[in-house]
Amino acid sequence: MTGPTDVARAERRERQAVWVGGGPWQQRPDPTPADGPDPYGDPSPEWLGIDWRQHLRQIELDTSGLEPHPGSPTDSTGTRVNYVEIGDGPPVVLIHGLGGCWENWLENIPHFAHSHRVIALDLPGFGDSPMPGWEISIQSYGALVNALCGALELGPVPLVGNSMGGFIAAEVTVSQPTTVQKLVLVSAAGVSHARMARAPAETVGRMARAAAPLALRYQQRALLRPRLRNRMVRQLFRYPGQLPRELIWEIVQGGMHAPGLVAAISGLAGYNILDRLEDVETPTLIVWGRNDLVVPVSDALEYARLIRGSELVVFDQCGHLPMAERPARFNRVLEQFLASEP
Repeated sequence: MTGPTDVARAERRERQAVWVGGGPWQQRPDPTPADGPDPYGDPSPEWLGIDWRQHLRQIELDTSGLEPHPGSPTDSTGTRVNYVEIGDGPPVVLIHGLGGCWENWLENIPHFAHSHRVIALDLPGFGDSPMPGWEISIQSYGALVNALCGALELGPVPLVGNSMGGFIAAEVTVSQPTTVQKLVLVSAAGVSHARMARAPAETVGRMARAAAPLALRYQQRALLRPRLRNRMVRQLFRYPGQLPRELIWEIVQGGMHAPGLVAAISGLAGYNILDRLEDVETPTLIVWGRNDLVVPVSDALEYARLIRGSELVVFDQCGHLPMAERPARFNRVLEQFLASEP
């Protein structure tokens, strides 16, 4: 249950975000009514009972078409990618966001593995995928996802992306539309980030990277102390105190110390695909937390305006990670969308 203290703290964070951000959080659409159970969190997560080591894979992808990063070996044309694969049936690809890893989808992978072949990757420079030999950008990550889909012979496949992962999924859709059967944007970057200045974004990334060793120790201590744990992740989750600490750890552990963090922040800043979204004909679902403090929900309205025929679902009392915060509803909404006719 969510107590009054949790609600008060969350509302205070929102007021601060409005003041600091200059107002975009004020432009919030009404929440979409739930058509079924909509609890916050999952008290009995299925993922805790799975031996994930049996489902971990690695693949060397041909990325010879990407411009090598200065200083990388000239004979290196491949990129090693770590991913998890589980289940049989039609495939679906899950793409995590900035500072994330495949574990961001722990509340969703087991559910869809009952009916789908689920693939969730670590983007190069995050999780257990090493830094690539090419410059990280939304375009290069898009090419990497396209190469993964080709190497695994997935055919046209639904792409589901959260935050930066949503931006990448949208990039694949506009640049390689035959790869994408359906597009799902979950609190996706790409609208506000088109207006970001590159240099300030890089500075923020370097500061975060420099603080990583201290942050990691802080994260480990925070797991054992609820107040510290809530403070650590309060920008990501609406009610962090209501989520299992095991889930929070799995989500944050691949983040701050990721070697690709600074480059990925730089790659986000100023890259603009908004004018190309109007040409998207791929069926699109947009899911957002109405209380997102990372990517304002007003960005969801812009995505919905630009992508004709898209479906927008706004979760009330939910932050930046709807798939982890309200997994029962998220899984139901995504399942219905995947089962619908293209």
